[in-house]
Amino acid sequence: MMTDTGTSVKLEAVTRSYRGDGGEVTALDDVSVTFGHGTFTAVMGPSGSGKSTLLQCAAGLDRPNSGRVFLGGTDLTALSERKLTQLRRDKVGFVFQQFNLMPSLTAEQNVALPLRLAGRRPDPDLLRQGLASVGLEDRRGHRPAQLSGGQQQRVAIARALVTRPAVLFADEPTGALDTATGRDVLHLLRTLVDRHAQTLVMVTHDPVAAAYADRVVFLADGQIRDELVDPDPRSVMSRMVLLEASC
Repeated sequence: MMTDTGTSVKLEAVTRSYRGDGGEVTALDDVSVTFGHGTFTAVMGPSGSGKSTLLQCAAGLDRPNSGRVFLGGTDLTALSERKLTQLRRDKVGFVFQQFNLMPSLTAEQNVALPLRLAGRRPDPDLLRQGLASVGLEDRRGHRPAQLSGGQQQRVAIARALVTRPAVLFADEPTGALDTATGRDVLHLLRTLVDRHAQTLVMVTHDPVAAAYADRVVFLADGQIRDELVDPDPRSVMSRMVLLEASC
């Protein structure tokens, strides 16, 4: 259910191109899109459509060639690298397909890592609450090798949320998980939106995963071609078939 009470992220006429072996490649072409506060948006499209580039520009990981990106009321494209790094550290959370946990650290220590890197002393109660929120309080002393793939991804989600970010970006968060475990992680992400008004933007290729979102944005050739509100797997699949046929 969409509970938008404002805009968390906004892209205005964003273009991003790269120099490749065959010449210049345009990954995003004059893209404008908003992501509302407390909403869950899935981003889909064929391979090479610009999904990951959109996510990276929206999160301040990559700078567009032209256009502007806003996080809340802050224009990311106007920030220095130092201020942009600080904003990402304080306001943005990331979850990726690979869990990227430190193998020598416990679950609790992995969750604490963003705070330590920011020079902040982690609050033990906050760390326990973070792991409890993803159902892993009793695994806080376990290292990644002692956890299942789904549990490792839950630790990665708790780590992304420990700074209480304004926006959580997820790039294929269930791509390395089996079907049942992936559904558990998607249910957790949906719960974060519904219970805590977490803004979530997720890139996925899976119509079932996209159906957990409030809205699906479809890209092709670096442009937004379609949107779907209140999706279900069949409608998402139908839109993807039409999109791929038009490419």
